[in-house]
Formats: sequence, structure tokens, C-alpha cells
Amino acid sequence: MNHLLAIDPTMVDWARAQFALTAIYHWLFVPLTLGLAVVMGIMETLYYRTGKEFWKQTAKFWQRLFGINFAMGVATGIILEFEFGTNWSNYSYLVGDVFGAPLAIEGIVAFFMESTFVAVMFFGWNKVSKGFHLASTWLTGLGATISAWWILVANSWMQHPVGQEFNPDTMRNEMTSFLDVALSPVAVDKFVHTVLSAWVLGAVFVVGVSSWYLLKKRHEEFALKSLRIGAIFGLVSSLLIMASGHHSAYTVAQTQPMKLAAMEGLYKGGTDQSLTIFSGINPFRQPDYEQTDEPPMKLAVPYALSFLATNDIHGQVPGIRDILDGYTKVDGTVEPSLEEKIERGRCAIAAVQEYRKAKREGASEEYLNEVVTEIRENMPYFGYGYVKERAQVVPNIPVCFYAFRIMVGGGCLFILLFALSLFFLYKKNITKVRWFHWAALICIPIAYIVSESGWLVAEFGRQPWTIQDMLPTWVGVSHLGSGAVMTTFFIFLVLFTTLLAVEIGIMCKQIKKGPAVEEVRK
Repeated sequence: MNHLLAIDPTMVDWARAQFALTAIYHWLFVPLTLGLAVVMGIMETLYYRTGKEFWKQTAKFWQRLFGINFAMGVATGIILEFEFGTNWSNYSYLVGDVFGAPLAIEGIVAFFMESTFVAVMFFGWNKVSKGFHLASTWLTGLGATISAWWILVANSWMQHPVGQEFNPDTMRNEMTSFLDVALSPVAVDKFVHTVLSAWVLGAVFVVGVSSWYLLKKRHEEFALKSLRIGAIFGLVSSLLIMASGHHSAYTVAQTQPMKLAAMEGLYKGGTDQSLTIFSGINPFRQPDYEQTDEPPMKLAVPYALSFLATNDIHGQVPGIRDILDGYTKVDGTVEPSLEEKIERGRCAIAAVQEYRKAKREGASEEYLNEVVTEIRENMPYFGYGYVKERAQVVPNIPVCFYAFRIMVGGGCLFILLFALSLFFLYKKNITKVRWFHWAALICIPIAYIVSESGWLVAEFGRQPWTIQDMLPTWVGVSHLGSGAVMTTFFIFLVLFTTLLAVEIGIMCKQIKKGPAVEEVRK
């Protein structure tokens, strides 16, 4: 294992940058796919129930936009999965038996399911019955959602590794319980919260596009009915996401307290903790969390953080310094300090090396069992054995802090957007409220920023771990020269930017074209 410590740090930076680039671009396409899947399903269901050609053409319009976005998402997603093998081979070798299972299921079941039914959805309008076509539309959306489920299961396992055990004979982590991996609380929370956020983005997109038609005084019936469905769908999703957000915060507090502390800029915690609305954290510099008790200019809601993290307004929430120094929990258990975790991690690494040496030299089963016992006792802190200083285990506080507030603030903005949409629709004067239509259009790019901010919180908050407490990023990378990864980074940057520009161009062209005018009229 010692050879892992000699990896070029520049390679680590470029590998992280390339993976982040791919993930960010991929996530530009995925949420709209999941959101429009529900919208087009609702539209076609109305066609199936009413038989009106208007709803058929409305469904076909949103399906066209879904299809364009879907194709781009597939292209970036395939590259993302290949990067695990090219840039993160140590990670793939150590945990491929566990991490690869949900990705394999995603490819074999979910992706083939959506790929099959998407063909029927686009080309089967006059070839299959209305009922079968409707089922194909919903199954396409269901396939995309199931695909997201398995990918999020894999990502959640990195955040909270469960259902596995390290095998010193193979030097790999092997799955012990598939259900523990697939149904872990982190996976369930992440899936619900992520899919709901995608639905919100899809609803914002529908409301924004419909508002553009109203600004242009084109396809007004189509725009008004699409806007109404988008606003109802969005408002329901937004209210649900508030509940899922609370539960997600609770889960993060139990499994990744350092992430929660970074999100809050909480240096010294305790009981009765307040939730920060704003504070003067420097966005461009990691704060001195060792010396400062709390950030300057702090505006907070009393007791709210304790409630979010523990479901008790007086609950205990550890800060960054508490986690580094070690602290006593309210139930009397003691959380070890970082230095203690480092020592136990090094014991785990040494025990693994001793086991392999003893196995080669033909040591007795009794001695090997003693070494295995030592490995298992210290394995929860294995990753800390590669940590050299405190700063390595503290996430980027400014990124986590501000990205979290962009995410929450954007969610509140969208609730207002959907509520105003329904209010103006009820008052029947929405066609005259031009400022609202411009606001709805502006909310489309804001929705993407909010969506990406959520992922920044999840992934920056997990740093420095590729797998929480088990494998730091600088241990998981491949033994490659940084030049090769740097070159492909810029190739992907050009490629993904081109794909994004092409998609935006095609989408705008289709939106300008609009639904089939002669068939959408009453």
C-alpha cells in the first residue's frame, strides 16, 4: 500500500478537475430529462383521456425537447463512467465489486428499458394503440428515473459505505449485503431529493418556455395550459422537496458531520445551534477555523440547525473544531480526535501489510486470525492512515457554505414563481403581466445554477474522500502522468461545450418553431 503515497499530486488535481467537468456538464442534461419525462406523461395522459388532438400535439412538442436533451445526457454519462477506470483505477480496484453492481444494473435494466420505450414513444404514434403508446411514454420516464436511482445508489455508497467488508486476501472491498447498499438511508434520501429537484427544474423550464410564447403572443392556448400544468407540478414538487431537504440534512448530520459543519460554516458546535442565513465568510479563501469561534456578520435562526440535524431544537451539532479535536456525544459516547483516527488508520494499513507478509511466509491460522481481527477493528478509519495534516480533511468551506444557500434560496424563489403563476392564471390576466414572463424566463438559467449548487454541496462536502473515511482522493487515482489527463481535460472541455452549444441551438430552434399550429387550435 505504500506505493500509493507516491502519486503525483498534480495528477490528483487534474483527475478531480476532469471528473468534475464531466459531472457538471452531465448534470446540465439529466434534471431536464427527469422533469420533462413527467410533464410529457401528463400531457399524453390528457390526450388519452380526452381524445383531443390539442393534447397530442402538446405532448409531442415537449417530447421533442425531451429527446434532444436525453441524447446529450447519454453522451456525457457514458464518458463519466469510463473515467472511473481510466483516472481512478485504484478506486475501481479496491471497491469495484461493490460500486460496479448498481452501475451494471443501471446499464442492463434501466438504460435498456428507457432506450426501448423511447423508440416507441417517438416513432409509434400511428403504429401502436393509444394505450400502449401512453404506457411507453411513462415507461420511458420511469426508465430514466430508475437509471437515476442506481447511479445515486452508487454515489450514496461513496458518501456512506455500507453492506461491504474488506477482504485482506484479495485487497478489495466485497459486498456483503446488496439490500444494505441499494436501500441505505443516504441512497433513499439522495434519490428523493435529487429527483424532486429535477422535477422542479423541469417545471421551471415549462413555465419559462410558456411565458416566452405569451410574451410573443404566439400559441397562447398551448402556453396557458402548459404553464398551468408546469406551475401545479412545480409547486407540488417544491413543497415536497422542503420535506425531503429536512430529512436529508438529518441524514447528513448522522453520517457526514464534517459536511454539515462546512455547509454551515460552524467552527465550534454544541447544543441549541442556530441555522445561519448569512455570514461574512470570504468566498475566495478557506477561513481559519482553528482560531475563530464563528464567522463575522452572522445572521441566524435560533435553534433551527439543531432541529434540522437532530429533530430536537436542543440537539447537539458538532463543529469543525469539535470533529478535529474529538468530542463527547450527548449519549456519552466519545468521538475520537483526528489524530486518534490517523493512528488507527495507520494501524489498519500496517495490519494489512503484516497479513499479506505473514500469508506469504506460511504463518499459522491462529496468528492470521489475530491480524484479521486487528484489521477489522481499525478498518473504519483506514482512509485516515493516509492523512498527514488537519487541513486535508476539512472541505472547502466557502464553496459548501454559499452553494448550500444558493440551493435553498433558489428553492424558495421557485415556490414564489409557481405560486405567482397560479395566482395570475386564476385572475385570468397573466397574458398582460409582462414582467412576470420575463422573470419566468430568467428563472430557467437560475434553476440550472441552483441544481448544480446542490451537487457542489454534496461532492465538495465529501472531500477529501472518494469514499467517506475509507479512501482519500489522492489514494484512489490511477498511476498516470498528469499531462495525459490535462490534455483530455481540455479535449472534453471543448467537446462538452460544443455539445451544450449544439443542444441549446437545437432546443431554441424547436421552441421558436413551436407546436404544430394548425392542429393545436381549438
